[in-house]
Amino acid sequence: MSRRDTLAHLFAGGCGGTVGAILTCPLEVVKTRLQSSSITLYISAVQLSTVNGGAMTPVATPGPLNCLKMMLEKEGPRSLFRGLGPNLVGVAPSRAIYFAAYSTTKERMNSMLEPDSIQVHTVSAGMAGFTAITATNPIWLIKTRLQLDARSRGERRMSALQCMRHVYQTDGLRGFYRGMSASYAGISETVIHFVIYESIKRRILETRAATRMDQENETTREASDFMYMMMAAATSKTCATCLAYPHEVVRTRLREEGTKYRSFLQTVSMVFREEGFKALYRGLTTHLVRQIPNTAIMMATYELVIYLLDR
Repeated sequence: MSRRDTLAHLFAGGCGGTVGAILTCPLEVVKTRLQSSSITLYISAVQLSTVNGGAMTPVATPGPLNCLKMMLEKEGPRSLFRGLGPNLVGVAPSRAIYFAAYSTTKERMNSMLEPDSIQVHTVSAGMAGFTAITATNPIWLIKTRLQLDARSRGERRMSALQCMRHVYQTDGLRGFYRGMSASYAGISETVIHFVIYESIKRRILETRAATRMDQENETTREASDFMYMMMAAATSKTCATCLAYPHEVVRTRLREEGTKYRSFLQTVSMVFREEGFKALYRGLTTHLVRQIPNTAIMMATYELVIYLLDR
């Protein structure tokens, strides 16, 4: 791959990730709150504040709409964009590194294995995920801490710099890499997603090429191609997310401040034992509602930017 092609994939990946992150930030915050171990206590506290002399009683895990309502009532609309700063700082380099690593590895694997085979897509997606996770984990830890920082209206909120300082003072440099084991486990989701996406994409392009009769509708064809790419990305991401979702919950638990969770397997075991199997899928609905359009937007933007740069 030439230097120009590598830069093109870096730029396209960054653009795609940034657009998707901005449009779906509120859903990201709600999802993170639902995944955390403190969500039940948070909802209980809000409910008790409206009842004089009430006693703490077990409260069922809230749904996405209830969580959203409580956040708006207690913290205000700005709470829905908690962690957006680190997200924007991290999403562009993360996606840029990811897509560049994916494209570079894919090109090299194509020369060693059967071109565009499942093996090529699997190795490429795995290497891309590993590279991006290792490089950007500290940013995502800060984002998660900020999203879990629930404060009432009027209270001064922790900034990203204050959060970084606090993490370093309490846990040192190692603190910035908490949850990385769960992120590495999540590479399986990335691999599944890209294997399905590339398969659907190849079939779409083959079908479109076979049905193309002339060049008169070139603009319409190009626009519709990007819509098909969005559908392919949404379909593949849905399948991958449903299969690999528990790592998301585990990662959030590991990144919580003062958490009792220590490792990936220990967290899976503890959540299952204390809260049941359903807890490992807490926030899945919100995650899908966010991730499907986010992935579709990201992949379509990526394909569009690559197309425009190659013209």
